[in-house]
Amino acid sequence: MCQEQKGFTIWFTGLPCSGKSAIADRVAEILREHNLKVERLDGDVVRKSLCRDLGFSREDRNENIRRVTFVAKLLTRNGVVVLTSFISPYREIRDEARREIGDFIEVYTKCPLEVCIARDVKGMYQKALRGEIKEFTGVSDPYEEPLNPELVLETYQESLDESAQRIIDFLKKTGYLDHNF
Repeated sequence: MCQEQKGFTIWFTGLPCSGKSAIADRVAEILREHNLKVERLDGDVVRKSLCRDLGFSREDRNENIRRVTFVAKLLTRNGVVVLTSFISPYREIRDEARREIGDFIEVYTKCPLEVCIARDVKGMYQKALRGEIKEFTGVSDPYEEPLNPELVLETYQESLDESAQRIIDFLKKTGYLDHNF
């Protein structure tokens, strides 16, 4: 499609089960269909490899995001579209990621807690509500909503494809993708 692909990072943030991974996977699929170089960095996958030594304290969560930021920065500067899906509950570390990466698009997958609980196929929310999981975002640990994300996807009101299309439209409008995409 294009000779010199410009790298950028789309940083999906939101409560567990708010739709981050599903939307990021769908956007990655669309971008790959257009022969773009795309890399997915997903919280569950990264936690099993790059960050398996970390727990869920605030310090460990921040270190997790710092490591992911480093990888995303390297990929971005080498012309790769990076789609991350991390709860990344704290504003300060998301802002740090934005400064480090540069070409950074924050996408907030906004979804009410009750809907996230209903979507939870792993039963993590129920365990957290019973006190079996400590430091669970949205239950016993805070989630700090983004103040000025580039996009807010109200995932409880729009379909997966509608959310993905909103991202593609944003990328075209802002010049990250060619208008003929």
